[in-house]
Amino acid sequence: MTPTVTRDAEGTVTGNTFDKYGSTNPVVRRLMARFERDLGELFERVDPGSVLDVGCGEGVLTHRWAIARPGTRVVGFDLEDPALQAEWERRRAPNLEYRILRADEPFAFEGGEFALATAVEVLEHVPDAEATLAEMARVARGGHLLVSVPREPLWRALNLARGAYVRELGNTPGHVNHWSARGLAALVARHGEIVEARSPLPWTMVLARV
Repeated sequence: MTPTVTRDAEGTVTGNTFDKYGSTNPVVRRLMARFERDLGELFERVDPGSVLDVGCGEGVLTHRWAIARPGTRVVGFDLEDPALQAEWERRRAPNLEYRILRADEPFAFEGGEFALATAVEVLEHVPDAEATLAEMARVARGGHLLVSVPREPLWRALNLARGAYVRELGNTPGHVNHWSARGLAALVARHGEIVEARSPLPWTMVLARV
């Protein structure tokens, strides 16, 4: 079944109803297990004292990080959308803060305020990914960046193979940017020194030192 697209008050795509983290589909579970394992290992390489999660969505990962690291300040932000904010209310922790902000505007944080800035499945949605990464590098100056995106053109090919988004040639609604593994590494390298890149099917993720 094709996921239902959700949008904020300005019409920006905020996500869809397909819960990849909670899916019971065995194929999705296998892919997500590898994705979460690789992302978690890169996260732990940094061992951050503070985290900014850009485009945190429903706050699934943001909340997990806060619960697993009660001594770490964790801040997540995303667009204004009642569906997202309702999910935030379900995922609270004393060291976790959510804010309504946009990833395509200057961040309301100080330079070097965070040890790690993450963007997990976000950069494909923002009109100017370069500007978003620059802001992430600014607020994580002296720290690290951790980003992941769908790996193209594999992502679209897999969508077509399952009969999804055929009219869009497999492009997921809201995806305005597309990167190969090499292309993402080149983008991130303009804002930091690449520490490690991984490619769990069908994503690419990169850890960089600012």
